[in-house]
Amino acid sequence: MALRTHISERQRRFGAELRRLREGAGLAVKDAGALVGMGGPQLSHIEAGRTGLDPDRLTVLLDAYGHTDETYAAALHRMGLSNGKGWWSAFKGFVHTSALDLAESESTAVSLSSYETLLIPGLLQVPRYSEVILSGDEKKMEFRRSRQQAISSDGSLPLHAVIHEAALHSRFGGPRVMREQLDYLVEVTELPHVTIQILPFRCTEYVSTDTSFMIVHGPHSDLDTVLMEHPGGSTYHGDPESLVAYHSKFERLKSLALPELEASRALRSRADHDSWGLIQHIRYAL
Repeated sequence: MALRTHISERQRRFGAELRRLREGAGLAVKDAGALVGMGGPQLSHIEAGRTGLDPDRLTVLLDAYGHTDETYAAALHRMGLSNGKGWWSAFKGFVHTSALDLAESESTAVSLSSYETLLIPGLLQVPRYSEVILSGDEKKMEFRRSRQQAISSDGSLPLHAVIHEAALHSRFGGPRVMREQLDYLVEVTELPHVTIQILPFRCTEYVSTDTSFMIVHGPHSDLDTVLMEHPGGSTYHGDPESLVAYHSKFERLKSLALPELEASRALRSRADHDSWGLIQHIRYAL
């Protein structure tokens, strides 16, 4: 079988999981390969994501590695069998490959945890805001709208977003666009699976609050992925140390942020500070 010239994030992660399990079992690559009738170099290619592995051999390796979690095993089987195709395939060549990887990851996610510093999260952007951020690129805007279907009223992917107050003060597109964007943040919280909190300027703790990230929660917690966005693309982290660190960081950010937005409380008197009150304050100052 020819080796892949492009390795998707799913393929890379599948191989990385096999390598992590093998090393955890204390097996050398040549010895693990012998268990499924292949040489060490061939298994190394699989662990690097350069080629795939058939389900029967995957089952043998999981048994040999002593991994008995059925949920994890089933998810890993699906990961290995997937052809990687979906609605995002139509955008190949129009958006960065890391964006395609993100869309594929979201398609199998059970929930998302997002922290943004200077921008409204892409899944929560209104069209006119996205147009400014994406420089009017029609294909990228269409791609973003397609991603947003995952949390629309027709979707059910839970999203918990913590947004730094700085993102609310940025006037991308001008005051009218930002008022529309802030109104939408309040409106979208009427969906039961969308939670939004604002991290205020007055927060006195530093928890790497200058770095945006998103946790894509997989069908098993060991298959969660941390996404770090950069101007030239995105990087993905799925090693146990990164997962523990960013899960902990997000929990801390939630505890430091203002109470979540609740559109249903809009007409109540509000004696305390909360995310809804801060958004309204900023909106009326536009």
